[in-house]
Amino acid sequence: MSIGLIGRKVGMTQVFQDDGTMVAVSVLAIQPNTVTRLRTADRDGYTAVQLGTEVVRKLSKPEAGQLKDLPKVATVREFRVDSVDEFSIGQTLSIDDLFNAGDDVDVTGVSKGKGFAGHIKRHNFHRGPKTHGSDHHREPGSIGPGTTPGRVYRGLKMAGHMGDERVTIKKVRVVRTDPDRNLLLVRGSLPGARGSLILVKKA
Repeated sequence: MSIGLIGRKVGMTQVFQDDGTMVAVSVLAIQPNTVTRLRTADRDGYTAVQLGTEVVRKLSKPEAGQLKDLPKVATVREFRVDSVDEFSIGQTLSIDDLFNAGDDVDVTGVSKGKGFAGHIKRHNFHRGPKTHGSDHHREPGSIGPGTTPGRVYRGLKMAGHMGDERVTIKKVRVVRTDPDRNLLLVRGSLPGARGSLILVKKA
């Protein structure tokens, strides 16, 4: 369990490495995060660091009461850690404190929502024949036996809601860091639409 940072997905681009090869990267905008609360095993039953980011002008009274004299952060998330001894409330964490080029990180985000999708798009089923009198084009086919058990098994791959799920991509390589602009460039694609919230922590 390690500390991470909260950021936003900007989009994708490509960069050239020192050996001349081109790699596709996802650009993450990670503003400095503020430690807003420390969870301890004695008081809370677990140890974690609560971070906040994205300062706004106004918060609701309950949110403002939780933060007290800290910056008015709109987005708050917790990271489980083994010990909170090296952290203090009000401390600021930024990209250059945690990440360097060449590090492996785990990135968590919410995947793009695709709405209600059929089994072909959602589970890569094959369609049926379209000729010789067949009317079985995009139907799912058999969904279970008859008399026994006389029902459809739970968890069967069928049409349904696709996407909009929490997804974690593990061990993604950091290609470049830009602390001056608060940008982190990570190799490959990541879950989520542009502007969506992401969590980055060391693998």
